[in-house]
Formats: sequence, structure tokens, C-alpha cells
Amino acid sequence: MELSTYALELLREDPDFVLYRGRRDTEPHHIFVLAPLSKHPAQAAIRRLEHEYSLRARLDPASGILPLALIREKGRTMLVLGDPGGQPLNMLLQRPLEFTEFLRISIGLANALGRPHERGIIQRDVKPGYCTVDSTSGKVWPAGFGIASDLPRERQAPEPPEAIAGTLAYMAPEQTGRMNRSTDTRSDLYSLGITLYETLTGTLPFAGSDPIDWVHCHISRQPAPPEKRRKEVPLALSAIVLKLLAKTPEERYRTAAGAQSDLQRCLAQ
Repeated sequence: MELSTYALELLREDPDFVLYRGRRDTEPHHIFVLAPLSKHPAQAAIRRLEHEYSLRARLDPASGILPLALIREKGRTMLVLGDPGGQPLNMLLQRPLEFTEFLRISIGLANALGRPHERGIIQRDVKPGYCTVDSTSGKVWPAGFGIASDLPRERQAPEPPEAIAGTLAYMAPEQTGRMNRSTDTRSDLYSLGITLYETLTGTLPFAGSDPIDWVHCHISRQPAPPEKRRKEVPLALSAIVLKLLAKTPEERYRTAAGAQSDLQRCLAQ
């Protein structure tokens, strides 16, 4: 794949990776390009790209942003992904969402998250920047499978907080390695709860000052109910988000489909 024929637009930059949208006038479909931020990345960053590419045959074409190619361009390893359209969810967070729009997107998120789970894949890094949405239709396409696990359960070994794979602000308590619990699909549901909380209220449920503080937040601190942050939030909707944010997996929804069903009920009402 020759990237020089695409016009690349910067969409997101985080501490490890940069995401571009590639456009070419001769093709109706565009691409995403995910590349390490550093010109001399750590091997762990390269392995994340390789791992996401290795999952391409197991991801549902209808629900995910599928890896297309793993290439070397000007000495850099890059992952090329399909672009279904829409925009990253984090770009929508610059304005409060009307509740019908929020519910449509939330239902799409829960549905999209459940598809990999049905195929035995735990994403382990669910967050707004890794979800592309069409706010009109509510369609959602997840990405970001660089640290995904293809195990039904995985024990997270204790590591220094700054070395834990994933994004601390959206991480389930058991992913921190401090709870003597395995991660499973319900860990993704906690991260979904953080994402919905932020999308609904415009702010994260916790504010950590450093990696150790973030770990403490997820393990010990209780989030303020969403209606305390945005007074017009319906109590039923607040209850769904708080159930997703339960500290122990047994208190959360058992599946993404359970959360999706309750969100659909809210939309119907």
C-alpha cells in the first residue's frame, strides 16, 4: 500500500501513537493510519500494532475498524485500518449531547463492544478516542485492539502504575493488578461506563493526579452520580452508568447486551 497517494489528516495524538485519516479522491473509501508517535518507538509500541493486525481475521467486519495492512513507510511501522466514516467520539465531547443522541450512540457502543466479546476478545482499552461514531444514525465502530486479549480470562500481574498497559483514566480496577482478580469481558464494561459518564456529563468520574492516584481512584473512590454533574440527567440513565462503574465485576452487567437492553428501554421511554 502506497501511503504517499493519500492526503493524511491528523485526528488524534496521545503519548504513544498518532492517528491519521487518509483520503484519496480516486476511491470512495478512506483509511486510518495508526503510527507510533516517536520516530524511534519502543518495541512494545511495535508489538501493539503487530498484535492488532494479527486479530484481523477474528474481528467482525460489520462492527470493527478492521486492520488492512501492516507496512513500513520511511522507516516507521504503521497499521492501516478501514475507515467506515463518522468521527472519533472524543471529538463530539466538545459539546453536551442531547439525550436522544447520547442514547443512540451509547446503544451503538454497547452493541459494538459485545461483538468482539462474542468472539472471545477482550479489548482492554475502551475509550472515546478509540470509537468512531455516526451521531445521526448512532452507528459505532470500535478500534484500538493493540492490547486486546484473546483469552476468556486473564490475570493481570502487579506492575508499577506507570507501566500498566492501557489508559489509566478508563481502566477497570482489576486491570490494575491490585485486586487479585482476573480481567474478563466485564472489565471492558467498566471502561464503557467511564466512556458513557464522560460523554454524558462532559467530565471523567475521577481526576487522578498521577498513575498511583488513578489506580486508587478506580479501586477505592466512588464516582459522583451523573445527575450531580449534569442536573437534567434522568435517574434511570444515571443508574445504568453507575452499574457499569461498579468496583467488582459481579455488580456490573454480565454482558454488553444487558447494558444495551437497558439503554434501549431508556430510549423507548
